[in-house]
Amino acid sequence: MSDFKSSCLSALRRHASRIGQTRSLVGLDGFVDTIVTPVGLRRGQGDSFTPIATLSEFGQRIVAAAGKSTNIELYPRMDKLGGNGPIMANALLAHGTQLTYVGALGASAIHPVFADLARRATVVSLAAPAHTTAVECEDGKLMLGQMRSLDDITFERLQSSLGEAGLRTALTSADLIALVNWTMIPNMTEIFEALVDRVLPSLSGMKARFFFDLADPEKRAVEDLRRALRAISRFEQFGRVTLGLNLKEAQQVAAALGVTPGDESEASLRATAAALRAALRIDTVVVHPRAAAACATASGTAWVPGPYTEKPLITTGAGDHFNAGFSTGQLLGLDAESCLTLGVSTSGHYVRTGESPTLGQLESFLANWR
Repeated sequence: MSDFKSSCLSALRRHASRIGQTRSLVGLDGFVDTIVTPVGLRRGQGDSFTPIATLSEFGQRIVAAAGKSTNIELYPRMDKLGGNGPIMANALLAHGTQLTYVGALGASAIHPVFADLARRATVVSLAAPAHTTAVECEDGKLMLGQMRSLDDITFERLQSSLGEAGLRTALTSADLIALVNWTMIPNMTEIFEALVDRVLPSLSGMKARFFFDLADPEKRAVEDLRRALRAISRFEQFGRVTLGLNLKEAQQVAAALGVTPGDESEASLRATAAALRAALRIDTVVVHPRAAAACATASGTAWVPGPYTEKPLITTGAGDHFNAGFSTGQLLGLDAESCLTLGVSTSGHYVRTGESPTLGQLESFLANWR
């Protein structure tokens, strides 16, 4: 077994029992995801069809319809809990942390796709969930979102839903505070700023690590992104901050900060993570393309390959599972390389099975990873 795998497996076996004493606070989105396969050639009813295999082929179908029209059938595979926050929360719960979830889980009642989450965690709903149709192909996915309900997520709604005392208690009792999906929540920057200006300075005994995930900021203006990054940097006054990025997000953030964007080679991933960490002045930056992952911390950089598979069962939520695995490593006090290894292993297990792994299952995954 490679050194990074055996080292992570040994550390996990030593420290896994501590996860039940940790508390995580996660938010603020919530989606109902409908996973679909685009139909290329139908041969009969149900799933008797040849799918459109790649996004390139899917795009060519659309381009060919310009000036005319076309019909593309989207065959439903499943409805499932979605959104960066709920998926990350589910993975953290599978690992064993105690969890509070605050987000868009239902207007008057919790939506049925979040029922299991609500049974296993303390949940507070701020708004109705958004909806995503996830078109999955062999080489990637196209996420088609309807997210007007996320406009209702504001700092005022957060404070009124939890109560001032409840918000303070949730923040001070957490070992991990993960605020994700900045791109799709229009008021998220204002929430960041309200927390660092009005709430966190008045709290004593803060012990949390902060984790942020932007969720593909391509559709947001560059100045909006820079403002959000400035706000994220300010959380470092109150605890150690981690910014998690996939490769595309890392390139977008690099461009916004005037850092040379990199590719997915090991040297480039290490350099990109280090440059972004220096520019943002935060504790940790993680960059995770599909086949590897790297991070930069005060101790330097680390990199691990991933257990990549060309035939995943599911890809929607893979990045959120990586984030949960990496964060669990941080909760357990593992070193950067082992945190990365838990991240890629959590994601690797999920894309093969469609299920969030327990720490016991991750031990088996690591022991059998060849």
